[in-house]
Amino acid sequence: MKNGSGRLTRARRRACCYALAAAGIALGSAFCAVNARAQAIDGAAAAPAAGGTVTGNATVVSQYVSRGMRQSWGKPAAQAGLDYAHPSGWSAGTWVSTISDHYVEDGTVEWDLYGGYSGSVGDIGYSALAYYYKYPGAVISATGTKFDYAELSAGLTYKAFYAKYNRTVSSDFFGITNARGTGYLDVGMNQDLGDGWTLNLHAGNGRVAGAGNDVWNWHDAKIGATKTLGGGWSGAVAWTRAWGKTGIYDAYTTGMPNGKGIVEYSNPAKGTLVVSVTRSF
Repeated sequence: MKNGSGRLTRARRRACCYALAAAGIALGSAFCAVNARAQAIDGAAAAPAAGGTVTGNATVVSQYVSRGMRQSWGKPAAQAGLDYAHPSGWSAGTWVSTISDHYVEDGTVEWDLYGGYSGSVGDIGYSALAYYYKYPGAVISATGTKFDYAELSAGLTYKAFYAKYNRTVSSDFFGITNARGTGYLDVGMNQDLGDGWTLNLHAGNGRVAGAGNDVWNWHDAKIGATKTLGGGWSGAVAWTRAWGKTGIYDAYTTGMPNGKGIVEYSNPAKGTLVVSVTRSF
């Protein structure tokens, strides 16, 4: 049905967690964490640890943006993650964020599980990860379709540059049925500027697989900076936005009324400023 009031608008897109775990701003949390651990492991090769390490993080962000899409409907979000890394290169973790039920029908939380292997050869880092995205209680009421889905990811880094490709292996992708094979390419740079500052650049391209599903295709971009504040604290600021292949995001809605009985519309792809503070431990 038509965008803005039809059921197609309930099949919204999320994307891999775009709210960075350690630095506190959207960049693909698991991938950034895994590569940071890989660099640490590589640097400590002369004195390998006997066991793995566990790290955690908690973030307050002005809004949750994932692959260019505003999943918290312009409102603040609380996020937290926990990661385990073994010196062999294997790792696993989990990450959660609050989301808006205006973006995901009956959804209030995104829960990510991920794990895989990472390593490096000289300046080149690599990773192979599996992700599972869970949206407890979230379902499209008209069809009974859930939003949960799974992806496989392959990534490369070279000094400050990175590239990662995620491919959906579940039959559905974020409420869009028959979408196995959906892909998202994420490229960018995290350049150390000195004095605790890092420049963050990102460009992404998403293609939704399946007959007729390409109306949801999009691309996005981000420019931002993070600042290490000491004591495990960091802050970040970024400008981000997305562009849809069609106008399907321009008046997006789940079609479900709010507490006042009003159906709310918004453009989750529009440009927006994101500010966050993270505590790592």
